[in-house]
Amino acid sequence: MATGVPDERPRVPTVATGPKSSILGCRPGPPGRGELVRGCRDGTIGPVTATPEVTARRRAPLALAVLAGLLAGVAAKAGDESGWRWAADLGSYPAAWVLVVALIGWRAPSLPAAGLRSGVFFAAMTVAYYGWAALVLDFGWQADLLVIWLFLSATAVPATGVTVHWATRRSGWLPGALLGVPAGLVLGSGGARQTWLAWQDQALAMAGRPVQALAEVVTALVLVLLLPRDHRTRLWAAACAVPAVWLAPQVLDLLHRWV
Repeated sequence: MATGVPDERPRVPTVATGPKSSILGCRPGPPGRGELVRGCRDGTIGPVTATPEVTARRRAPLALAVLAGLLAGVAAKAGDESGWRWAADLGSYPAAWVLVVALIGWRAPSLPAAGLRSGVFFAAMTVAYYGWAALVLDFGWQADLLVIWLFLSATAVPATGVTVHWATRRSGWLPGALLGVPAGLVLGSGGARQTWLAWQDQALAMAGRPVQALAEVVTALVLVLLLPRDHRTRLWAAACAVPAVWLAPQVLDLLHRWV
């Protein structure tokens, strides 16, 4: 019943769902990810561009990837020149790098983020590795190798991060294969393979690489047991890792010829 007294109760904003919200430029429904809300002219709620704080939070993982890559590159080059074989092995064999890129892809919130973060990490690591050699150790820039590894940082490394992100969120033989084959290649690429061959044939005089062998075993276990989504996918990963172990020496030899 009208009383002639104006209603001074505060108006509660509501989410616009009708055509009026589109005319006013207000997004129907709840705001999207990373968006704040504001009152529209009709009292509804619409999106607002992300604030500087939100933008900073989005960029923080990339900054962390750059910093981690720089530190890893310096550590890898320092390990090469340290005289400690185990430190040089960790930087020279693929196990440690495969593990880092796989974990980046696994933890990334989306496919683009997985590719971008892994590529940025590897590019920063490459620049730090060859930069340390050139500027601190006075070895020269080795521009040909720098270009090759930066090319891989923009192609193969992001593809690996994206693949891991996709495979860890799905079940079946294909995700299992995408995780198991790299695990097998890592396990058959260095220290673990040498330990196995020496155990099989006691006459072989092979220098032991226990630290590198441990790194390869840990990387393979992470790829086969930790990252797959379910038990069925883990079984597929383990099955695909076995033949990849025997192909690893040929793949590693091909990689060494190229780079």
